[in-house]
Amino acid sequence: MDIGIVFGSLTPPEHLAEGAALAERLGFGEVWFSEDCFFTGGLSGLTQLLEATRSVPAGLGLASVMTRHPAILAMELAGLARTHPGRVRAAVGLGNSHWLRQLGLLPPRPLTAVVETFDVLRELLDGRGVDRHTGTHEFNGVRLDFPPEQPPQLWIGAVNERALRAAGARADGILLSVLAGPSYTAWARKTAGFGPAGADRTGTAAGGRGGRITAFVLASIADDGRQAREAVRDAGGFFLKAEAHTALVGRSRHGAEIRRRVAALTAGEPLAVEDEWIDEFAAAGTPGEVGQRLQALLDAGADSLGLWLFPPGRLAEQLHRASAFLTS
Repeated sequence: MDIGIVFGSLTPPEHLAEGAALAERLGFGEVWFSEDCFFTGGLSGLTQLLEATRSVPAGLGLASVMTRHPAILAMELAGLARTHPGRVRAAVGLGNSHWLRQLGLLPPRPLTAVVETFDVLRELLDGRGVDRHTGTHEFNGVRLDFPPEQPPQLWIGAVNERALRAAGARADGILLSVLAGPSYTAWARKTAGFGPAGADRTGTAAGGRGGRITAFVLASIADDGRQAREAVRDAGGFFLKAEAHTALVGRSRHGAEIRRRVAALTAGEPLAVEDEWIDEFAAAGTPGEVGQRLQALLDAGADSLGLWLFPPGRLAEQLHRASAFLTS
């Protein structure tokens, strides 16, 4: 299986380097840092992952197009790409709408903001100058003084149909959020216009760079499947509640019921998560159960998987257990 590891959020920043180094030693093919407000900064986290590893690709997934000016983000990514050539990936997207409302940064046209920001990042990291006003940012003769010789891969984190189509037309890869079940993953791949998973897609994305799909996965492995499900239940409830309005939930056979229950919640009330929801939206259970669920995601169209392992306090144990899937 083509599997990587997702760090961030619940991993204390002082533990990132140790976890990333262990993931690489165990043979995981990529590492990702997930920036969630208000835990650990994405660029500082990505830097730690790059410094702690030697050869695996390291990705930022994702940076909100609203929380950083793209010229500043391009400058930061350029420095990392020059220091670690060929290893840097960065996914951009809208980000969690709740957090953006907290910051007063929710744009009136979210997809336009994502696409325009992505295009500017591409131009700047390719060494071109940008002199225009977008709906979200302004650029008056902006050009990087130290563009990377090998620009980093630029991905888009996409959820709904229009965003997936836009990402498929221009991005080096598409990042699917946690909760991407097999049926959703198959639909997302078809919607983005990508060919079969693992196929050579050179020339299908902007600039002839090809494209891949990575799905993030809430994952926990235990000899007792009930224990593993409990480890991801709270996180699953948080994301199901946050994403109930999106295609991630809407395209599920459980979507109507989840949306009904979310609508009935009072402010701040957590969503009670059923075991059958965990079985669709996560990979939690015995080693055999988790292996089947991961394979189902790959068969559905994911080129690789980014495992967000639970419980976070037993990261090393979960890394060792998950490494068994690398040779299956």
